[in-house]
Amino acid sequence: LDKLKAERERGITIDIALWKFETEKYYVTIIDAPGHRDFIKNMITGTSQADCAVLIVASGTGEFEAGISKNGQTREHALLAYTLGVKQLIIACNKMDSTEPPYSEARFNEIVKEVSGYVKKVGYNPKTVAFVPISGWHGDNMLEPSTNMPWYKGWAIERKEGNASGKTLREALDAIVPPQRPTDKPLRLAL
Repeated sequence: LDKLKAERERGITIDIALWKFETEKYYVTIIDAPGHRDFIKNMITGTSQADCAVLIVASGTGEFEAGISKNGQTREHALLAYTLGVKQLIIACNKMDSTEPPYSEARFNEIVKEVSGYVKKVGYNPKTVAFVPISGWHGDNMLEPSTNMPWYKGWAIERKEGNASGKTLREALDAIVPPQRPTDKPLRLAL
């Protein structure tokens, strides 16, 4: 998704980028926000406009541990999303093809346990969070259920607006409940 030359050269997102697509239920605008700690201000700009956060967690050995460590970006981004008022969260466990062994159920379960505990501390209810094991490189569980993870039975969320379940990231996006927008009220701007 990175457009800037510096982003491609360094392999990181620097500025927010908008990508639009349509699901069966919604018109979706993805706000691709930087994950690197040097560009956290840009991440805040993008996140403050979101109805739902999709936290991409790297599942590879060492990558997950670095992100979830005390000063890790996975922790910081989850905390900032909640603090900025983003009350719906989807966790996409990416790079499942890079786990040891590839597409490891044990690794996915380890990540779910660890991240669930942290997002609960932040303020999210883990029962309302969809955890989806994906491989962005191969497209596993992005649009269609993957044959590489037969052990994965899908995600299920419980909330007062109604329960939802599915197997893919697209289905998780379709399960978002848009926040109420009082369009009949006067415009209010934060200064």
